[in-house]
Amino acid sequence: MSFWLEYGLTYVFLAVLIFLRYVLVSGLFYMIFYVLKGDSYKTKRISTRLRKPNQSSKEIKNSFFSSLIFALGATVLIYMWKEGHTKIYIDAQEYGWGYLILSGFIFLLIHETYYYWIHRWMHNPKVYPYVHRMHHDSVTTSPWTSFSFDPAETLIQAVFVPIMVFVMPIHFTVLFILLILMTISATINHLDIEIYPKNFDKHPIGKWLIGATHHGLHHSEFVTNYGLYFTFWDKWMSTESKQYHKRFEEVTYN
Repeated sequence: MSFWLEYGLTYVFLAVLIFLRYVLVSGLFYMIFYVLKGDSYKTKRISTRLRKPNQSSKEIKNSFFSSLIFALGATVLIYMWKEGHTKIYIDAQEYGWGYLILSGFIFLLIHETYYYWIHRWMHNPKVYPYVHRMHHDSVTTSPWTSFSFDPAETLIQAVFVPIMVFVMPIHFTVLFILLILMTISATINHLDIEIYPKNFDKHPIGKWLIGATHHGLHHSEFVTNYGLYFTFWDKWMSTESKQYHKRFEEVTYN
């Protein structure tokens, strides 16, 4: 099989797979929190604004094109792996079980740092209209918002994993789990319904984790809460919303 046919088919397969993953995860959260339990979660909604007409269909369309770009990054990753240019490994004993577990946390911390500072850069007025505007078109978010990005922003996000596996040893299983976690985390953060319990924002672990309230305030306030998984950069750089704890308490009171 020729190079272009092999990787062309790989690209198409990955594009379909990534988009279906988005549809399945976002659709599952939408079904649970907006359809089956919609009435019981009305008081837990973060935003006080109504969604724009046809906003969900726009987000799904944007997410389809985002999937095409993410698939490009995944195809490059597979090519690099097959050619032996990555540090992805299969044998857990190669670096030991301790490193296997630790590597997942290291990966998330590096990703958090990368995203926080890139996210702040994307909010620069000279950059924002070309890179980040489409995502903030969803002032009131939903599970469908999780992949709705400008093409430029999608590309910026898509290059992270291929770069990381080029320089950091990581087990295949850990990488797979991280990719699933990224999708679930993005969906929870855009849910517009707080799923964490009351006072979780003050819990020794919970205070460091980002959820729907934290990220929802980013969409409404625009200049706060830039984090992806964790709150530590927002806390250290004083960019965490002053309304966060108050709003968290309001939507988790019941």
